Amino acid sequence: MANIKSAKKRILVNETKAARNKAIKSKVKTAVKKVEAAVEAKDAATAKTALRAAIVEITKAGTKGVYHKNTVSRKVARLSKAVDSIA
Repeated sequence: MANIKSAKKRILVNETKAARNKAIKSKVKTAVKKVEAAVEAKDAATAKTALRAAIVEITKAGTKGVYHKNTVSRKVARLSKAVDSIA
């Protein structure tokens, strides 16, 4: 355990940020799973609505610094390609 006050604060702040990032990543993963499930079931309408929601979540995660912009772009592109393949 740290003895210096600033180091103690860093530990607390890092824990808070890690929890926030984990929650955001979890939301993204859930949204992606919904899209993938709809694609697997070949349900185009549900897949498109799930895709819109997933893009919003992924973009928010990128804006908040959880994901790099290229990662955001890659995730969106792969999901869009999957949805387009069943349409």
